[in-house]
Amino acid sequence: MNELLQRSYGNIFESDLIAEITEIGTVMEFKEGDIIIDYNQYIKSIPLLLSGAVKVMREDYDSGELLLYYLEKGDTCAMSMTCCLGEKQSEIRAIGEIPGTIMMIPVHKMSEWIAKYKSWMAFVFDSYNSRFNELLNAVDTIAFMDMKDRLLNYLFERSKIENSTVVNRTHQDIASELNTSRVVISRLLKALELEGRIRLNRNSIDILVK
Repeated sequence: MNELLQRSYGNIFESDLIAEITEIGTVMEFKEGDIIIDYNQYIKSIPLLLSGAVKVMREDYDSGELLLYYLEKGDTCAMSMTCCLGEKQSEIRAIGEIPGTIMMIPVHKMSEWIAKYKSWMAFVFDSYNSRFNELLNAVDTIAFMDMKDRLLNYLFERSKIENSTVVNRTHQDIASELNTSRVVISRLLKALELEGRIRLNRNSIDILVK
């Protein structure tokens, strides 16, 4: 596990910090669809993503959930850090997207390491900044893009996460994550196919032009 931790965070953290994480961290494997953090949960540990990908959702009390951002190897969830420090219930749900591994760090270590390790302090602030920018992008997408542009943006993000030009998602999966109806998504996907930008398959989509 130390080798996996080194690959994910060795260029970010000092060797002493890596050693501490290895000693006190709890390893958690997850599969696609596993709920890692849930709504209203009191968060006692900070997740460090060693492999795989996780999607972070926000509940819309009128019509389901909205995708906020993805976490990949080397990331942590800044919103979970905020809940930990404030001892508040979680307002997000983190779900396994691509199977992987997480190292869970006890919350009391967060403030201790900020004082002890410069790399940890920089990592925490960089994480807050990255997630804040992604949240702003999510707000801009909803506020200023029409649904067709939001759909294209979603497909490009999925392609990046999967490291493939094939997006393995059904029309209903996409509709749920974009908080709209399957009929709307199917119609827009067909329009994009006619434009030559994608090719529709059963339960997957080939991205032809970015």
